[in-house]
Amino acid sequence: MSFLSSALGRIKPSATIAISTQARELKDAGRDIISLSAGEPDFVTPDNIRAAAKAAIDRGETRYTSPEGIIELRRAICAKFGAENNLDYAPDQVVVSTGGKQVLYNALMATVNPGDEVIVPAPYWVSYPDMVMLAGGTPVIVVGEMATGYKITPEALEAAITPRTKWFIFNSPSNPTGAGYSRDELKGLTDVLTRHPHVWVMSDDMYEHISYAPFEFCTPAEVEPALHERTLTVNGVSKAYAMTGWRIGYAAGPKPLIRAMVTIQSQSTSNACSISQWAAVEALEGPQDYISTSREAFRRRRDLVVGLLNECPGIVCPTPEGAFYVYPSIAGVIGKKTPAGKVIATDADFASALLDAEGVAVVFGAAFGLSPNFRISYAASDEELTEACGRIRRFCESLV
Repeated sequence: MSFLSSALGRIKPSATIAISTQARELKDAGRDIISLSAGEPDFVTPDNIRAAAKAAIDRGETRYTSPEGIIELRRAICAKFGAENNLDYAPDQVVVSTGGKQVLYNALMATVNPGDEVIVPAPYWVSYPDMVMLAGGTPVIVVGEMATGYKITPEALEAAITPRTKWFIFNSPSNPTGAGYSRDELKGLTDVLTRHPHVWVMSDDMYEHISYAPFEFCTPAEVEPALHERTLTVNGVSKAYAMTGWRIGYAAGPKPLIRAMVTIQSQSTSNACSISQWAAVEALEGPQDYISTSREAFRRRRDLVVGLLNECPGIVCPTPEGAFYVYPSIAGVIGKKTPAGKVIATDADFASALLDAEGVAVVFGAAFGLSPNFRISYAASDEELTEACGRIRRFCESLV
């Protein structure tokens, strides 16, 4: 329609949300559907956090807050960054937003001009390139192949940087692959970035606490302190504390950047939910037992899914270092046909045919910038995962 913004022509709806919605609609219609498409923990938010939210309501903490968030939460975020990441920030260098997605969006809208380039490693979270384009910039995709653990090399990063590069978006552990960069691997990338002072770093650390030994999490400004003044370190409570619906993300960075992001937010959503902010204070300052308990459950599920998928003909599934996703290759089934004669020419064909035949919803790899693959979220029960992987194996065995 002619009255719609031309910016809409540069983006597309989120594939993960679209597939999750389709799976939910099919289930509501009576189909036997197992959806492994949504990226959220299946656990209940811990009791102490829910109790803190109820107490905040009872205290009357139900009014607008400052756009950047309540001071109590920003202080808790500063303490978290200091204790866990060796990063020193003051409360006026912190912003709290309605989820990590808004943090990223605000940063890009506040800084990207037409002609600016933003380096995005692939496989990437589906929203990164679209947010760059919505802000008027150009995403520059650098692919990390399965052979390199879905991680990009310093040489590939160096080759992608131009005088027009504004940001490098970094995500470890990664959505969709679960790949985590070791300190040495990250140091290789930060060494490149120190040679290009015009490039800023946007580090999406949302899966920091869902990482599996012997892998040890680290973040760019921690590994290379020289990048501190041009790094936006992004995190949130959604994945670590099973608080996806509470919608609290946060970031810390140089004060001028944070002020610009607050300006954007003040003219869009204003503050994040006041009750959710008080719940997030408890998440960061209260008992941390939930993190280790859920991490061990996710590790068990990871090992279960990797083992079962590698028994499927045509599928190769690496073992990720973190998050709650696997990103198997289906190169071995491309070109085969379903019993009905449909050719599996792409990973989108695979995901569609799998949903039709077996009722398992996964996200096709093209949505994340690397094919032929698909993403499974193993944030589901052991029983559901076992059943789903059995269906995937049956589907693969039916292809000819």
